[in-house]
Amino acid sequence: MTHEQPTWHKSSYSNGSGGDCVEVAEGRTTHIRDTQNRDLSELTLPAREWTALLSAVHTG
Repeated sequence: MTHEQPTWHKSSYSNGSGGDCVEVAEGRTTHIRDTQNRDLSELTLPAREWTALLSAVHTG
């Protein structure tokens, strides 16, 4: 079984001057990492948990 590398994209809140930001790779699982510290650990969530988190934050 081969594992595909996640395709990362920056948060819409990222800016070009080193602002606080995250990168996300979405798929069956969602990977979340700090753009400024990419080599550190990442948070991995099942896709439905990521959707629930975004919904809670959006309505929050």
